[in-house]
Amino acid sequence: MSYDCYVAICRPLHYETLLGSRVCVHLAAAAWACGFLNVLLHTANTFSLPLCHGNAVDQFFCEIPQIFKLSCSTSYLREVGLAVFSLSLGLICFVLIVVSYVQIFRAVLRIPSQQGRHKAFATCLPHLVVLSLFITTAIFANLKPLSISSPSLDLAVAVLYSVVPLAVNPLIYSLRNQELKAALKSGPFQYQLDLLNPS
Repeated sequence: MSYDCYVAICRPLHYETLLGSRVCVHLAAAAWACGFLNVLLHTANTFSLPLCHGNAVDQFFCEIPQIFKLSCSTSYLREVGLAVFSLSLGLICFVLIVVSYVQIFRAVLRIPSQQGRHKAFATCLPHLVVLSLFITTAIFANLKPLSISSPSLDLAVAVLYSVVPLAVNPLIYSLRNQELKAALKSGPFQYQLDLLNPS
């Protein structure tokens, strides 16, 4: 998303060349491959842990810190290595996103018209808000001290980083749709009548 915004704002005349269908397929395949490799390594390591405190997790989905609470193994060396690998992947993505947005904001601030700047910020800021929500809650969930850990806090943080960004993202992008804005302003029944009886 950040690369798409960067090309659309900083290099608009080269958009089709820089973000053709082949490039999009390669970017999507790289993202999926990195995510799949990360999940596969963590899953293989998790299944090798001996569980001695039962197998009931206090959340609606399994997370690695919750499974560690059930494990009787004190050897976390493999998991530390996997955490370093995951953090490296995340850091590379984060650095690329930050570099993209620095370039975007530099280009936007050079736009002479207020309307042009507003449109450019309206295009990029929703992505940045959702991304910030996901990153901050995921970091808090995985790096918070055990002294403040409780089942209700763990559940709330897990919902914040796994459900809320996915639910908010389509809402934010759909609110930029002009037809949806018109429907919200005129009310749902008036909008349906307008669709049935166009003038």
